[in-house]
Amino acid sequence: MGKLTTHILDTANGKPAANVAIRLFAGDAKRTLLTTTVTNEDGRTNSALLEGDAMATGSFELEFDIAEYFASQGNELSDPPFLDTVVIRFSVRADEQYHVPLLVSPWSYSTYRGS
Repeated sequence: MGKLTTHILDTANGKPAANVAIRLFAGDAKRTLLTTTVTNEDGRTNSALLEGDAMATGSFELEFDIAEYFASQGNELSDPPFLDTVVIRFSVRADEQYHVPLLVSPWSYSTYRGS
């Protein structure tokens, strides 16, 4: 059975990004909201975003409220912020494990398929 997890690293301040709001959507034409969560002190969620029977083959979108996080850290942001909500669209197979990390600053981000 597959599983989907994520975590966020704040590359501007050199630490995990805690208290970031995350939303997971099924990536179909309707964009169905599947779950909402917030990162813990380690920049991770307390449980998998999807696993077991909830894991399905298809496209998904993760939304991360990044501007709100960096503002809470005292970072000076442009008005409007260059990055507000970071959206990552990706596809998975139901029988595999996926970890989608976000490395982010107020001005850039990257992701990859982690382990």
